[in-house]
Amino acid sequence: MVEIKISAEALDIVHCLAISKDLESGGAASFIGSVRNNTKGKPVIRLEFECYEPMALKEMRKIAEEAISRFAVRNVVIQHRVGILYPGDVAVIIVVNDGHRDSVFDACRFIIDTLKKTVPIWKKEIFENGEEWVSAHP
Repeated sequence: MVEIKISAEALDIVHCLAISKDLESGGAASFIGSVRNNTKGKPVIRLEFECYEPMALKEMRKIAEEAISRFAVRNVVIQHRVGILYPGDVAVIIVVNDGHRDSVFDACRFIIDTLKKTVPIWKKEIFENGEEWVSAHP
C-alpha cells in the first residue's frame, strides 16, 4: 500500500500510522520533520514551502514504490506540507510498515534522503533580517 499526499493543511501522524497498519506487519518506523526555530544561529520566523505538485506527487510515489521493492516493506505513507509553516509545525511525515525493524528503518531513511534530493518541493526560510531559499539537496 502506498499513500502519498501534499497538503496546505496540518498533517496528522495518528492518521498516517492508522492507514499504514495491517495485521501482517509487526513493525513501523516513522520520520517527522518539523520546523526549527533557528538555522545556523539565526532565528527562523517561518518557512514557506512551494512545489510543482503533479511532478512532486509522481516522484514521491516513485520513491515509495522503490522503497517497497528495495527493502521488501509492505506499506509506505509520505505526506508533505506546502504553504507557510511556523516553528514547531510538521513539514513532512513518513511511515513505513513491515514485519522487520531493519527494513522499516532503512526504508524510512532512504525515503527522506531521496525525497530531499529529487522531489520538486522548495523551502524559503524567513528570518528577522531577510529570507533565503534553501537548496533541497543536502
